Amino acid sequence: MKLTVKVLFFLLLNFTALAIGGFFTGDGVASDWYYNLDKAPWTPPGWAFGVAWSTIMICYSFYMAILYKANPKRNKIITLYVVQLVFNVAWNPLFFYFQNPSIALLSILFLTIIVAYFLFNNRKLMRWNSLLILPYFIWLCIASSLNLYIVTYN
Repeated sequence: MKLTVKVLFFLLLNFTALAIGGFFTGDGVASDWYYNLDKAPWTPPGWAFGVAWSTIMICYSFYMAILYKANPKRNKIITLYVVQLVFNVAWNPLFFYFQNPSIALLSILFLTIIVAYFLFNNRKLMRWNSLLILPYFIWLCIASSLNLYIVTYN
């Protein structure tokens, strides 16, 4: 499979996951429940989340396509990728639908660990291409801190 096809495949999967997560967000950000939460002072404006996730998923799709092509341990890569998708999608219903920031925090922490594994375990193989997953890792660290703040102060 050519790299372009792989990138398109991962784009489809990543944006489908975002759409499913968005479905479970529903009125989340505009809901009274979320509005009344004590949120971290460093919480970005609402529009930043859409821009960040779109950019992250584009970069991550390129990263995964390159990693899949370069790494002979493809079964392990795909397994971790699927687990990552599950934790990514699960956060939205856990946080917004079930209104359970504590369990959502566990989900995002597991997600962060998996992305960190991709980043650090494959850095020698991926070299400069590792920069493509760095925004995902950084954003997850920020999002985890936002989630932890909500758990701590609400």
